[in-house]
Order: sequence, then structure tokens, then C-alpha cells
Amino acid sequence: MSDPDNYPVPTRLDHLPSFLLTQSAMRVHRVVFDRLDAAGARGHHYRMLSALDEFGPSSQVELGRRCGLDRSDVVACIDALADRMYVRRASDPKDRRRNIVSLTRKGRDRLAELERVLTAVQDEAFAPLDADEREQLVAMLTKIIDHHVHLA
Repeated sequence: MSDPDNYPVPTRLDHLPSFLLTQSAMRVHRVVFDRLDAAGARGHHYRMLSALDEFGPSSQVELGRRCGLDRSDVVACIDALADRMYVRRASDPKDRRRNIVSLTRKGRDRLAELERVLTAVQDEAFAPLDADEREQLVAMLTKIIDHHVHLA
């Protein structure tokens, strides 16, 4: 196992699942980031558009929680999406201090476009794995995540 510059890593590391997971995540993240960047997007844009599409209009706080975003990043992300008219932000009629964010038709089109980009990215990032291996990987990663979520 070695890093992108082909420097050998200590043998002690190269059999640790945590190390291998971190190394693979960094490389996959780089591929995903590069492809989304080329499409003029970020991963949190996709997550936010997906959440709005699936769950409907949401408060900014709710949306941030659903997308796993820090509060400070939520406003910047919504601003970027609103500037491009992918989302609409309006005051909550029940509580004027809250904003409700909703997906626009243009946002749905953008989501479909990003779906195509991310589908292609999955094929590129996980090219060494066949379909069965990808399913196994998803199942194993989900199991790990579920375990740690239930511990929290």
C-alpha cells in the first residue's frame, strides 16, 4: 500500500482496516470533488437538493441536520443554491425568525444533472470492483455506520 506519490507506508498500517478506509476515502473523495467541481457543484449542494427533493420544504436547521452540515455551512450553501435559483428561501409564516427552503423546478433539473455526474463518478471511483463487490462494500460500510450511529 502506498500514497499517491508511491512512497511506501509502514507495513503495520497497510493491514489496518481503519487506515485502508481512510486512504480509500481520500482517493474517492478526490475523484468525486474533481467531477463535481467540473460540473460547478459541491457535494453539499447535491445533499441539500436531494434532501429537499425527498423530504420537501425544510427549515434551514432541519436541512443542515439532514445533510450532516455544520450550521455555519448551511447558510453559505443555501445562499449559493438560491443565487442560482435552485432553491427558494422564505420566512416561515408560523415563525418569522425561521426560513423555509424549498426546491425549485430549476433545482430539480440540477439535481437530475448531478445524479448523472455522480453515477459516472461511482463507476470511475469504484472501477476495480464488480457489481457484487460494490453491493458488499455498501452493505459493510452501512453496517459500520449503523453500529456507530446507535452508539452515539
